[in-house]
Amino acid sequence: MITIYGIANCDTIKKALLWFSQNKIEVNFHDYKKLGITEKKLASWCSIISWELLLNKKSTTWRELEAVEKEKITSQNSAIQLMQQCTSIIKRPVIENNKTLLVGFNEKIYQQTFKNKL
Repeated sequence: MITIYGIANCDTIKKALLWFSQNKIEVNFHDYKKLGITEKKLASWCSIISWELLLNKKSTTWRELEAVEKEKITSQNSAIQLMQQCTSIIKRPVIENNKTLLVGFNEKIYQQTFKNKL
């Protein structure tokens, strides 16, 4: 089963959910604003892709952090702690499909990855 992680009111999440709906691909949606995200899940993701890719330094949440807080984010552990506290700072969407993990919205990659479901 495909699980999409993100925040319901995010425009990028809405685009991703719409793409899957239009392509008649069933997904589960995990709103980590409401349901949270575990340290174990974030660590699992970081074992597949880098924490630097998951941590959205272009986000409003990152830009609003004090410089001293930003300077503390130097490792996977510190990034995971921050992402747990401020879920809005996780790049969206994060899509889990078996052992595959995709981050961000990219229609071309979705078509390649899910072509057997189209």
